[in-house]
Amino acid sequence: MEDREFNTLADAALARIEAALEASDADIDFELAAGGVLEIEFADGSKIIVNRHGVAREIWVAARAGGFHFRWDGGAWRDTRDGVDLMDKLSALASQQAGEKIDLA
Repeated sequence: MEDREFNTLADAALARIEAALEASDADIDFELAAGGVLEIEFADGSKIIVNRHGVAREIWVAARAGGFHFRWDGGAWRDTRDGVDLMDKLSALASQQAGEKIDLA
């Protein structure tokens, strides 16, 4: 995958995550910083960080439950360990940290 394609796909994924967070009723704050780093903060002060990693051509997620890497499979961003879709995994991680169901998918 070329840099341009990766950046286009990663930007679209981050925009989708932002829109899903905006639409949720959860008590969370979020900000997309320069360089494609999305910081999601929960009421208890914990955070989930989502960022693009250009060298690896992956989207990385750091959460209380650990670190996760997602690679584009031609149709979706999939966890490199278990194949779960990025939005499904983020929904589970955000729900865990918020202590309430958050559906971002």
